[in-house]
Amino acid sequence: MRYEEPVFRPPSEADSYILQATIGCSWNACTYCDMYRGKSYRVRDLDETLADVASARAAYGAGLDKIFVADGDALGMDLARWETILSSCNEAFPRLRRVSAYATAINLLEKTPEELRRLHELGLTLLYIGPESGDDTTLKRIAKGASFDDHVEAARRAREAGIKLSAIFLLGAGGTERSDEHATGSARLATAMDPRFVSLLTLTVIPGTPIAKLESSGRFTLPAIDGLLRELRTFIAEAQPTDAIFRTNHASNYLPLSGRLPRDRERLLDLLDAALGGHIPLRPDWARGL
Repeated sequence: MRYEEPVFRPPSEADSYILQATIGCSWNACTYCDMYRGKSYRVRDLDETLADVASARAAYGAGLDKIFVADGDALGMDLARWETILSSCNEAFPRLRRVSAYATAINLLEKTPEELRRLHELGLTLLYIGPESGDDTTLKRIAKGASFDDHVEAARRAREAGIKLSAIFLLGAGGTERSDEHATGSARLATAMDPRFVSLLTLTVIPGTPIAKLESSGRFTLPAIDGLLRELRTFIAEAQPTDAIFRTNHASNYLPLSGRLPRDRERLLDLLDAALGGHIPLRPDWARGL
């Protein structure tokens, strides 16, 4: 397969075919993110994308059942291009049961309800969206480009179109200054967005990013490990989605957890309290990653 590296995908797409229909991220301004920095955003030539679909059919056969459409926010492609790509995928892979992509609140809100329904009809069933925080001050500071209310409305439109959402929040994104507000706001946003999946990652300050420059000048301080775990505790205690599959299994996290919210809240809180009390070992820094 032809890829313009680096290529990223969520952990849950480890066994999916990655179809790189766009290059980079159309927003690419988040202060903490280094994933697509230096990559100029563009939509790939359609013939190249369709040729990759044909190559995947030749390589993997008709039984392939999951496709992740990359790069950073492929939902930003116009409907006509999406229709052509999804139709080609459905033809090549008759057993296809899931097509997913990263999205932003910005490009979700740019799609009409009719366009989102059409995408779902053609097989786009899951979108990964990273609000990172539900605290509007933090959202502005990390240059997310969308507010609490924007994310709620984007989620509503996706749900009404039948598209499942996986929402991603980032422990530590508010720094020590807004740690409480960030944790509480994130729980409120997870409740209001009501996604099918919720995952929490831990902020890693990457050299060369804007947030690293803020850290070096003393204008941003990442909470200590116990502070990050307390943010996680607040989130689990206060988030009230209808029924969300919950994960902290990303390599950036100190404490991998899994369950459902709200069903498993008390069990998850007990594990967290045990970790905070030093009774459960945490993932060491050398074993953590992006």
